[in-house]
Amino acid sequence: MATEGGGKEMNEIKTQFTTREGLYKLLPHSEYSRPNRVPFNSQGSNPVRVSFVNLNDQSGNGDRLCFNVGRELYFYIYKGVRKAADLSKPIDKRIYKGTQPTCHDFNHLTATAESVSLLVGFSAGQVQLIDPIKKETSKLFNEENSCQHLWKVDWNEERQDEGSKTSEEALVTVQRLIDKSRVTCVKWVPGSESLFLVAHSSGNMYLYNVEHTCGTTAPHYQLLKQGESFAVHTCKSKSTRNPLLKWTVGEGALNEFAFSPDGKFLACVSQDGFLRVFNFDSVELHGTMKSYFGGLLCVCWSPDGKYIVTGGEDDLVTVWSFVDCRVIARGHGHKSWVSVVAFDPYTTSVEEGDPMEFSGSDEDFQDLLHFGRDRANSTQSRLSKRNSTDSRPVSVTYRFGSVGQDTQLCLWDLTEDILFPHQPLSRARTHTNVMNATSPPAGSNGNSVTTPGNCAPPPLPRSNSLPHSAVSNAGSKSSVMDGAIASGVSKFATLSLHDRKERHHEKDHKRNHSMGHISSKSSDKLNLVTKTKTDPAKTLGTPLCPRMEDVPLLEPLICKKIAHERLTVLIFLEDCIVTACQEGFICTWGRPGKVGSLSSPSQASSSGGTVV
Repeated sequence: MATEGGGKEMNEIKTQFTTREGLYKLLPHSEYSRPNRVPFNSQGSNPVRVSFVNLNDQSGNGDRLCFNVGRELYFYIYKGVRKAADLSKPIDKRIYKGTQPTCHDFNHLTATAESVSLLVGFSAGQVQLIDPIKKETSKLFNEENSCQHLWKVDWNEERQDEGSKTSEEALVTVQRLIDKSRVTCVKWVPGSESLFLVAHSSGNMYLYNVEHTCGTTAPHYQLLKQGESFAVHTCKSKSTRNPLLKWTVGEGALNEFAFSPDGKFLACVSQDGFLRVFNFDSVELHGTMKSYFGGLLCVCWSPDGKYIVTGGEDDLVTVWSFVDCRVIARGHGHKSWVSVVAFDPYTTSVEEGDPMEFSGSDEDFQDLLHFGRDRANSTQSRLSKRNSTDSRPVSVTYRFGSVGQDTQLCLWDLTEDILFPHQPLSRARTHTNVMNATSPPAGSNGNSVTTPGNCAPPPLPRSNSLPHSAVSNAGSKSSVMDGAIASGVSKFATLSLHDRKERHHEKDHKRNHSMGHISSKSSDKLNLVTKTKTDPAKTLGTPLCPRMEDVPLLEPLICKKIAHERLTVLIFLEDCIVTACQEGFICTWGRPGKVGSLSSPSQASSSGGTVV
């Protein structure tokens, strides 16, 4: 039944939503922001980012939160759904002059209650290593060493309207010898206490070691490995210095990268619209994928490392199979660019069914990666049945989410009917065509995986020939860097799909370059894409970029407007979901059954305007 004033209702900001597992509720008293709670004027500022770390202290309240807003960086105790946020007492706050923080990452291996290592990337290209607990700045990278003494650090015991210490740091504009462009992503290498990787808007990535210096002269490089649209160089010097490696990937900005759960592979998304997946140790290209339109902005791995999801300027989320090196589904729910995608490892549904014919992938599961959560461990143990020979089949559903510049949160479910479409399908699936790729995508070296499919029967109205293959152990085992990389892949399960429905919606966009109405006739919109060396018209309809009608189109479980400004953060925690918008408000959404009564400080009154 149509609701009167439906248009207004559609634009109303939601404070709760319901999925199959129950009701998610916004917790206004658990909102984090600048101490004055005033919405930040985000005009011309870098995206707000959030990083978490658990210090494993004895108090049971070891979660810590870091976020950047404009030229400010905050470090708080994160109380989650248990207690209200106390914004008057940040553990550390820093205000930078001459540049802005753009991204940050904690080292979870070395974090203790007394010390934590936090990397911060900046708009002017520098990377800073700080300890917000000790309130120390230990090192600065991509800056001439002789100029580091020009840094100014002032500690003020009392500031206006704040009773906390604040570090005012001036990054003096001096010569940046490694890369002068904005830092887009910085992360510690999994399993390492000293190695970290930095991506820049120049399209370059650099591998650093915190124990080495950067030198006082510009580095000289020599080619280590080269392939289609990428090259890797080592730093040529008499003594070991930073950067250890320089990666040049694609064209335009390298917007984000993500390590696989076992730390062995690296997925990169670039402004040229390509996903590129590398073996990190052997620096070999494993596979590639092209967006339907425009640049790719975000990327994430499934908890078992078998699937990668991307989002970008085509308003789509795209699911890519790591084993088969191919697009297996797209999701359409956003009305503007997708800024963040993330899997939810705590909402994985496992169901046992009656014995039936099952001929899915028969690759052996590797050792499970310990996630440190009871729910995740329980799910993993149940998933071990999936390949057992004497147990009943296990059906698994993956959950992932996305947020975008349309201020909307979308949640998606994918199940085995999309991953293994050769199994018996429902009537609603008979009109969904699944492409029958018999060769690896262009740009893939084809050495890492075996992709059978040439012997498949002729395509049916719905294809039942999605190939399944096992990851090969072949390939170079030599490592180009020092430090141990975490091993073992966690085996969750597969993903779930809502039956594709042929619908045509006209949607308004906040970006002129984003693509809203998507159909099989929308290929003419590719003319809007800025031409690069890879002609989009030549990739469309290939395994690199299948047409819309060639892969299943997912619809979101929920699609809710939850903020006034574009969303920039989506993080799934055990008892809540964390989102953030460009106004500088970090919101906590309690999971079903996880919300208790909060003891709120007197100052924690109304929400700062992000959600009403």
